[in-house]
Amino acid sequence: MTRFGVTDDDTSLMEKALSLARGAAAAGEVPVGAVLVGQDGAVLAATANAPIATSDPTAHAEILAIRAAGAALGNYRLVDTTLYVTLEPCVMCAGAIVHARVARLVYGAADQRCGACGSVFDMTRNTALNHRVEVTAGVLADECSALLQGFFSRRR
Repeated sequence: MTRFGVTDDDTSLMEKALSLARGAAAAGEVPVGAVLVGQDGAVLAATANAPIATSDPTAHAEILAIRAAGAALGNYRLVDTTLYVTLEPCVMCAGAIVHARVARLVYGAADQRCGACGSVFDMTRNTALNHRVEVTAGVLADECSALLQGFFSRRR
């Protein structure tokens, strides 16, 4: 998990993902937001967790962003894209990121229980798979972690 090469755009786009995550929290969803951008920096998708609202266990922010970007591009391969997400993706989401051929993943908070991008597993850089993803971890990590911690402490 690296934090090198963080740009102002990375911070700005993570702030956008955080805003989406706050909206998810207000709706009673686990507060995770995702923004997927193209090579030119144009936003292809901006989504938040919605498993409860959709009765769909796969409706994680990352999956929804990948689906929306694929539809916007008319292609299931999201080559030369970057995905910003407030929480380290799980195995399901990391697998989708690899299969979609996302070039770069930028995430905020590490997930020490379910993270699949370096914390518990590392699907994104596994040499057994046919695609590897550049990962930048820890962008606005404190803000992302605080949002999640606050959400779960209010639910307990």
